[in-house]
Amino acid sequence: MASTPSPSPAPAGTGPADDERERLDAAIDELRTGTQVWARLTLGQRRRLLGRVRAAVAAVAEEWADVASTSKGLEPGHPLRGEEWLSGPYGAIVALDAYDDTLAALERGASPLDGLRVDEAPGGRTRVHVLPIAPIDRLLLSGYTGEVWLEPGVTAAEAVRTAGLGQLSGPRSAGVGLVLGAGNVSSIPFLDVLYELLAFNRVALLKVNPTQDALVPVFERALAPLIGPGLVRIVTGGGEVGGYLTTHPGIDHVHITGSVSTFEAIVWGRDADAAARRDADEPRLGVPITAELGGVSPIIVVPGEWTDADLRYHAEHIVTMRLYNSGHNCIAGQVVLVSRDWPQRDAFVAALQAAYAAAPRRTVWYPGAQRRVEAAASEHPGAVRSGDGTRLLFDTQGADATHLETTEYFAPVLGVVDLPGTGQEFLDAAVAHANDRLIGTLGANVIVDPVVQSALGDGFERAMADLRYGTVAINAWTAMGFMTPTCTWGAFPGGTLADAPSGIGVVHNALLLDRVERSVVRGPFRPFPSSLSVGSLLDSGRPSVLPKPPWFVTSRTGSAVSEGLTRFRIDGNPARLSATLLQAFGA
Repeated sequence: MASTPSPSPAPAGTGPADDERERLDAAIDELRTGTQVWARLTLGQRRRLLGRVRAAVAAVAEEWADVASTSKGLEPGHPLRGEEWLSGPYGAIVALDAYDDTLAALERGASPLDGLRVDEAPGGRTRVHVLPIAPIDRLLLSGYTGEVWLEPGVTAAEAVRTAGLGQLSGPRSAGVGLVLGAGNVSSIPFLDVLYELLAFNRVALLKVNPTQDALVPVFERALAPLIGPGLVRIVTGGGEVGGYLTTHPGIDHVHITGSVSTFEAIVWGRDADAAARRDADEPRLGVPITAELGGVSPIIVVPGEWTDADLRYHAEHIVTMRLYNSGHNCIAGQVVLVSRDWPQRDAFVAALQAAYAAAPRRTVWYPGAQRRVEAAASEHPGAVRSGDGTRLLFDTQGADATHLETTEYFAPVLGVVDLPGTGQEFLDAAVAHANDRLIGTLGANVIVDPVVQSALGDGFERAMADLRYGTVAINAWTAMGFMTPTCTWGAFPGGTLADAPSGIGVVHNALLLDRVERSVVRGPFRPFPSSLSVGSLLDSGRPSVLPKPPWFVTSRTGSAVSEGLTRFRIDGNPARLSATLLQAFGA
């Protein structure tokens, strides 16, 4: 979920000190031994090992959320501390449970897809419906669904046969994977380590981003069941450590969550010969690499006839897409595409400006982020400041938006761009604009009222298929795809070493699906109770019994509800869930 401007590999000749090299070499040697341990474990033994990891995560969950919150300037009592429950231990627990289901299916000789609906998506693609799966999801995520679309040409039979990836290959090892951890969202390093083990049979060396150093003791305890038998090692350090590890002969694969510039430094180097290597297609990196590199995420607002409540709700929805984690997310929506011909265009922008200014104040904590805010202000002098001057909103109104559309700010900067038309004309223009003008292919958001979506019919689904993004969220935020472990997370296929605007490959993917193209998540246009009104249901809306989601930055009870949901996922206590749902309705 993050395009982290992580420390770049150090220039040649400036590597770590000798004692640091010895520590890193020893960690890799221990992992080389661990490869044989992992290869010899049966599916049942792997399940039991992950069960011990789950218990370890449960034991450190409160500390995990507290340390992550405090490191980001969210002191006790801050209304946004719930973000660190959801983006940390919650994400870890639901992923472990989903992987357990997959391993259990494989252990009994079944496919992870048995019992799931598999049908066709537009363009003849095979589609796997991956949310909801468990009955509890139908309550906690009422109105939300998730799908994984496979690459064109993949049949349903092939999808069923190949689901399981590395867990289908029997006792073998794929070596040691280096995970260069994200610096912004605390569950990412944890989840990337799990994916190395389960998708590829690679044990993992996790290098923690320096912004996450305070969490290292938490990670060590959460991953202790994997550290003990030599399946995981955790190291710290800056660019000099990363540079040493990416060229280490004991590393068989590199995975990075970070920025394009860091990715390119790893692949081609930063020395005087880097450009020549790139021109000759002779990478400095000698092993395969996968990456999640972020981008500029669009929010396509399809014009319709909205109530005042709809305007306010989706203004808060978009503000959440931008300001969650203070904008330090790779999928923080950055460019709002609206119709200049929409009669409610000005009312919508006014609601957006009001919600943006009213969102809780918080620290712009990521290194260099405030500098990027100031750079954006220089490029867009008409931008309106709010949040003690730390956040910007720019209504372009026809002005040049090139900088907004080609610079991932990774900071609280949001822009509105006008396009012509209504209905299918606008939707097709917005899809083309997002594909062709915005950098990156990681995630796209679409907001559309059910009346308009129904009227567009197949044209709407065709437009969604035309979006070249790894996750598409309809009346939801793409973070729903990130947080749903059975969805996949990564760039749209096609990234290469020479051109990987949002990365290469996917992660999460707890069903271990092969040849993935994208994930699609869909949510309700209106929250409870308006989602259950007669008019909304007659409009073919998605009925939902949920009020404003707890991840909204404007949720009054979001912190308590996020903590309660995490604790319920850990222990399944129905009394706890009842109390948490009562709090949710106070949002």
